[in-house]
Amino acid sequence: MTPSDSDLLRGLRARDEEAFILLYRRWQGPLYRYALRVSGSAALAEDVTQEVFMALLHGSNSYDPDRGALSSYLHGMARNMVRRRLEREPGAQPVPEVAAPDDPLADVARREVGDLVWEAVLALSLPYREAVVVCDLQGLTYEEAASALGCPIGTVRSRLHRGRALLAERLRSVRPMARPAVGRAAR
Repeated sequence: MTPSDSDLLRGLRARDEEAFILLYRRWQGPLYRYALRVSGSAALAEDVTQEVFMALLHGSNSYDPDRGALSSYLHGMARNMVRRRLEREPGAQPVPEVAAPDDPLADVARREVGDLVWEAVLALSLPYREAVVVCDLQGLTYEEAASALGCPIGTVRSRLHRGRALLAERLRSVRPMARPAVGRAAR
């Protein structure tokens, strides 16, 4: 039987190392991906992920399950840490850090599209980027996103709608011109 987040937190508070390891394994990936997608920096994402778990380890009593799911709490911590780090470097534009593909020829088309989407997400202003990342890329519900982002559900929906519109606009503007169909007569 898989222990719930609440069970693992109780274990963490009792200094159960296994509970911490299970929580880390469960949430490390989603938190890292969130921080990476919002910041565009693998190094920052690694630091933030580590800081979230250190804060959880040292201040595990601050989480209140009555205020929302653990996923919202952890994403909220990551959000605050990413924002603080980005604010320390004013004017810094996130730059996507993409690992070299294992098979460049097989991945070229997929990676080009992925890179365009990645760049478009990073080009969004932070409030829109956060909403798109937590809802569309991390899969949080509107309620969880509102808790993580510290704003009302209506604001999440509004930012998500506007963020998606801005993404679509940006991606339409970088889409290559359509090629004429082969064999079609020119008019």
